[in-house]
Amino acid sequence: MALMAVAGPTVAGPWTQPQGRGEWIVKFEDMRADRGFDPDGALADLPAERRDTGLGVFAQYGVTDRLTLQVKGDWQSGEDAFIAYDGRGPLEIGLSWQVWRDERAAVSVYAGYADGGEGRNAGYAAPGVGDSDWELRAAVGRSFGGAFVDLQAARRLREGLSDETRFDATAGVHVSEDWMLLAQAFGGQADDDGARWLSLEASIVRDFDEWSLQAGWRQAVAGRETPASGGPVIALWRRF
Repeated sequence: MALMAVAGPTVAGPWTQPQGRGEWIVKFEDMRADRGFDPDGALADLPAERRDTGLGVFAQYGVTDRLTLQVKGDWQSGEDAFIAYDGRGPLEIGLSWQVWRDERAAVSVYAGYADGGEGRNAGYAAPGVGDSDWELRAAVGRSFGGAFVDLQAARRLREGLSDETRFDATAGVHVSEDWMLLAQAFGGQADDDGARWLSLEASIVRDFDEWSLQAGWRQAVAGRETPASGGPVIALWRRF
């Protein structure tokens, strides 16, 4: 429980939920880009602005103290120079199992299945491209007093798109009892010399008892065959 108090809303990673406890998160993001990364990784102008807007829900529940059920999905809309779309994004369900934990650190593994939707099932693909996916993920986290670090690596096996390797990192620090600063990085690469991406996100989280409000900005900083998208991210958390 002390680790959960340190990690706050990011406990979805290495620290699984206690049995009978859980949380849900509603997140809004509005990503826009007028440039993109070409096959060599250089920035180039897009034919028109690209917009990708999403409203997503993530929920997790502690089946046991070491096994957590996770469900997530979103509704998307957007447009670029070639297409406008509106529809459900991928719907995913999975289980996270805590392999090891002590007073400051935790290690977990995750396995999940996702059903593709009418939205962008991958940021570099056209809307509706991609069917079902399997994801295997390992996460390790450690707390340092009022701060923590969470590192994750995943392999996503995809139907209709190239398989992917993903890496995520999160660092958080409590600046007071109710305020926390988060810095995150999301990166990955598709197989067969495909797309690459790296986005950075900075946000601030305010706790209100069982509720939390997060507000921040995400920006693509490197990639290949991906848009240089950036925009606000707003999330509402509720623990139960």
